[in-house]
Amino acid sequence: MFLDYFALGLLIFVVLFLFYGLIALHDIPYEISKSRNHPHQDAIHVAGWVSLFTLHVLWPFLWIWATLWREDRGWGFKQIEQEQQDAHHRVDVLTEQVTGLQQQITQLSLLLSQQHASVTPQDASSQAPLNHDPAQSDSSSFPLSNVEKSDPKSTDGEAK
Repeated sequence: MFLDYFALGLLIFVVLFLFYGLIALHDIPYEISKSRNHPHQDAIHVAGWVSLFTLHVLWPFLWIWATLWREDRGWGFKQIEQEQQDAHHRVDVLTEQVTGLQQQITQLSLLLSQQHASVTPQDASSQAPLNHDPAQSDSSSFPLSNVEKSDPKSTDGEAK
């Protein structure tokens, strides 16, 4: 007979423990919002009670809602806006750099095409073979004859 009463007492204890455990569990988002000084503490608390009747379907959303607010930065949108402005500024700087580099590439390609245009087909046909000694040839036998060579006799090292 004693075991029957003990089992009944244990069953009542477990049911009460689970009941109060669920109530304490539903209050976790409210406690988070209270510790963070959330402006919607009361709404989170009431929604937690409503969540008891909806089998805690709302509870994960309450947790997210409670953790989004921080007293030092609020919802955090100002910081995000600042980061976005910094990112836009960096993109603008990089765009200017790319534009400058594209202009330099265009200038270099024009210079290169002018150098190729200055090379005539006669100069290309008179090009020396690969095993040709450059010390024995004159500068007119190379296709880029408009490139100035330094004068070995000059003392200041300037080009002619």
